[in-house]
Amino acid sequence: MTTPAAPHDTVLHYIHDPLCGWCYGAAPLVAAARAVLPVQAHGGGMMAGRNRRRVDAQLRDYVMPHDHRIAQMTGQAFGEPYFNGLLRDTDAVFDSAPPTAAVLAVQALKGESAGLDMLAAIQRAHYQQGRRISDMATLVELAHTLGIEPAAFTGEMQRIEQEELANHIEASRELLNYVGGRGFPTFVLQRGDTLEVLDTGRWLGQPEEWANYLREVAAASSSPVGASESAAAQCDLQTGQCG
Repeated sequence: MTTPAAPHDTVLHYIHDPLCGWCYGAAPLVAAARAVLPVQAHGGGMMAGRNRRRVDAQLRDYVMPHDHRIAQMTGQAFGEPYFNGLLRDTDAVFDSAPPTAAVLAVQALKGESAGLDMLAAIQRAHYQQGRRISDMATLVELAHTLGIEPAAFTGEMQRIEQEELANHIEASRELLNYVGGRGFPTFVLQRGDTLEVLDTGRWLGQPEEWANYLREVAAASSSPVGASESAAAQCDLQTGQCG
């Protein structure tokens, strides 16, 4: 695999999925990291294609205990419209492809930082407001809150879906496999041509401490300081199941 191009000496690659509960749990870490060093998002398509799921009782019964655990460990809020609205909406479909394309479209129109803003807005819409983030109408409205006109957004998103989305998901999965990542979220520090996975498990719910850690990591000349293993807090690449 070709090492990702990095416009700066040190970059944090964020391999994620919009429908990954642990990625929502790690959202404060992403926000904190953005204040320290450049962050590049890579959508892995966890629930895209044949893995897309219609909401049913089985899905609801599976995700709710994990969501409660994520909330407890990270302090992230899960709204009643999500638990007792979206997760009971049997007409809703969980499909990672449209929200991933939406992030890429905003990124193409307004830059990397705006793409990360769109991802954060999508996560809040899903987990707090219980909205259907796979529906174009929802994505158009979220993009508009970031100052992007509907016509420009829909045109760019359609182009992304036709020309770039499949390659982006494939490249994200290749990066995940290359660094030995096991699921979403995975954070990869790049310094020059060197890539190293950073363990985020112990920083969940501690964004300020995570930011301080990243400052030390970015200033270090070799391996990340204080790196250690912790229990996996991720959603599986293939199944979408969250540990």
